[in-house]
Amino acid sequence: VQKNHPTVARIPEGATIEREIPFDFGKLQDLVISLRHPDFTTAVRVSRSINDFLDEKAAFPKDAGTIKVSVPSAYRGNLVGLMASLEQLQVSPDIRARIILDERTGTVVMGENVRISSVAIAHGNLSVQIKESQNVSQPTPLSQGGQTVVTKDSEVKVTEERKKLILMPKGTNLGELVRALNAIGATPRDLIAIFQAIKAAGALQAELEII
Repeated sequence: VQKNHPTVARIPEGATIEREIPFDFGKLQDLVISLRHPDFTTAVRVSRSINDFLDEKAAFPKDAGTIKVSVPSAYRGNLVGLMASLEQLQVSPDIRARIILDERTGTVVMGENVRISSVAIAHGNLSVQIKESQNVSQPTPLSQGGQTVVTKDSEVKVTEERKKLILMPKGTNLGELVRALNAIGATPRDLIAIFQAIKAAGALQAELEII
């Protein structure tokens, strides 16, 4: 019978012995920057920002996730200073157009790059109300063979909320879309059904992710 792992132990105030690989960061002639989220547009923007800062064409993107930077002569032997300067550069990454829908809470999150093609939107609520009541039916006086019975009376009422039909032109941005949906009184839960319908119609130029 074996319990847990008998070959595992802990040494108080112990140490980990590793063999270090010879490496001199300061003597590198080229630097390779890897993007956490590979994207061609972002790679070009980063390269352009580095070249503008160094005032020379020292950086160029090798692919969507890798940027090679040739160390300028002014920073030879001072790569730490070069990296510290590059870390301060401000670059706007390319963000994919995406809409996140949470059906459980009705939360809708949209990016600024969301666009839609020409589409007409109408959204209304259809409610069906059924009322059932019981009535007592009694025979007329002096009638023969009559019985008192209970009858059920059902009333069905269908109500459809009137909503406006709006036409969204091609290339509508996020702000215009939100204002238009607010104009027809759409709630966050309504937006989920509306975006799913627009996506099914092929007019939504964005990824639709339901969580």
